[in-house]
Amino acid sequence: MQSLQQLESECLTYFKSEPVWRKVLAGFLEKYASFGKFTGKVQLKNLSADEIEVLEGFFGQNFHGRKSITISAERFAKALENSRYKEISPDQLLKFYFGKEPVSKKEQKEKREQEKQEIEDEFFDYCQGTYAEKLAPEMLALQRLHIKENLSEWRQLLFFSADIINGLPYRSERNEYLPVFAARLTKNPHAFDKGTVFGNLLYELVKLDLNYRKIEVTSLSYFPSYERQKSFLSCGILLDDVSNYVLLYHVAGVQKDGGYHRGLSGFFSEDDMLQVPLTVLTKLSRLESPDQTIYIDENPSVFAARCMSHPESACMCMNGQPKLAALVALELFAASGTAVYYSGDFDPEGLWIAQRLAIFYPGTFHFLNMDETSYLKCLSEEPISDTRLKQLDRITDSRLLGTVARMRIEKMAGYQEVLTLI
Repeated sequence: MQSLQQLESECLTYFKSEPVWRKVLAGFLEKYASFGKFTGKVQLKNLSADEIEVLEGFFGQNFHGRKSITISAERFAKALENSRYKEISPDQLLKFYFGKEPVSKKEQKEKREQEKQEIEDEFFDYCQGTYAEKLAPEMLALQRLHIKENLSEWRQLLFFSADIINGLPYRSERNEYLPVFAARLTKNPHAFDKGTVFGNLLYELVKLDLNYRKIEVTSLSYFPSYERQKSFLSCGILLDDVSNYVLLYHVAGVQKDGGYHRGLSGFFSEDDMLQVPLTVLTKLSRLESPDQTIYIDENPSVFAARCMSHPESACMCMNGQPKLAALVALELFAASGTAVYYSGDFDPEGLWIAQRLAIFYPGTFHFLNMDETSYLKCLSEEPISDTRLKQLDRITDSRLLGTVARMRIEKMAGYQEVLTLI
């Protein structure tokens, strides 16, 4: 006597042997998902002669000359019962064929919701007793927006979020460059690169953490990278490499504990220029100058010349387009009520830098030698193209408009280095 197991094996072999049965059974599996039982009708179109022959043999009907056949669940169940596989139900056949229990969409949804709830409960247990416990509800709400089809992958991302929050460097009162932080958590220094899945996740969690600590980082349209860089910095993560620094002269730095930074004080007393990296600036609460005045130059050569010609003055070099270190330095000067005198090149890019810095600085900000007369004194033979001149349209600061008007006439760049020779 043939065992049920042998019968099931033969039945599966038969239905797997002919491709037409996948069309039929896939159709009924879809109906099962909708109605929760083996029901409905499956329409088969554009059938080949071989497929017609297979169906005729199983259903005991003549489908000759037909390209389209509709098979009802009742007809299929009856044909299966009249076959040698009568001990196998249609539901069991679907299970054998597709390797899983057929379930309705309602059952699938209920099962998925149950699995999600189990993962969420496990996540709260994982966070318990750690800093992440304080942010667990917010992290969960955030990750629900990014829930994946594969719940196992979603679980990993959720748990990894807790690891990131617990591992933020500021909580250990230190700073780390982003690749170092990434390598520490993932063994891959590029795991949190901008635009990657983990990179986007990290930024979302950084903002979540700042919100919890009630730290607001301003979004600046004129310095588009500022918000992201400052947000990461507030969590102890440095995005830029060690070239993110600022040049200072005759400047003292007050640390967060109230004491003066001995390195800055030493260079101050020696009348030497100092390259101060962003990591040092993060340790300070303010920057001070002897007379609450700081002269800031766009170009290193002008900065060096000013330090030599005005040895008692406090000076700073922006070194071209402002990096985060320069903006942080400005915030530290503002904290001590320092007045800024800024000078830069006479070209559309230089005026745009000057205007943005004036908008950014919350204290007293003056333009130094950036008027029309100074422009004419340092006029070069370097032409400014019409495309670049069009960029002057965005200069709206009234203190620069005279220079803008003259620059449209002359269409030549002017360089601050020339003024140091006058």
